[in-house]
Amino acid sequence: MFTLDDRLAADTVEIARWPLCRVLLMNDRTYPWLILVPQREGMSEIHELTAADRARLMEEASCAAQRLQLFTAADKMNVAALGNMVRQLHVHVIARFDDDPAWPGPVWGAKEREPYSEAELPHVVSRLREAITPPEVDPPTREGGQGSGSAVRRAQAPGTRTVH
Repeated sequence: MFTLDDRLAADTVEIARWPLCRVLLMNDRTYPWLILVPQREGMSEIHELTAADRARLMEEASCAAQRLQLFTAADKMNVAALGNMVRQLHVHVIARFDDDPAWPGPVWGAKEREPYSEAELPHVVSRLREAITPPEVDPPTREGGQGSGSAVRRAQAPGTRTVH
């Protein structure tokens, strides 16, 4: 049975459940920031996943990055799996801007986390759910190429500077 790490549960809000990952919003209004957590118990490294799950994770991370970039009109997307503070396997998908407080460095430790207000959080969650749903991610074709991308195109939202 899959259990989300306590720290991830405390710092995030669930946005969606995709075929492999739970999609979480980091509760930090400074950066539009999703976290994908493969729903596999006991995993801490990407190489521990099965080959099929690794492929699915890459598809879901790519899909999340594309949708978040379209949604926010980000200048750059950061996608990373570190796991130094939280051992449970998870992938950060962060929308970055040339003028954000940490640019061009990493977001970690650049600024104290600023949670969304109680009034804005439901609005942000609703807008993000709309931007990234439906959750289907095209699987690779039999020949090993990428799917058609139609699921991603259907879910494109108009660009906005931030999630606020």
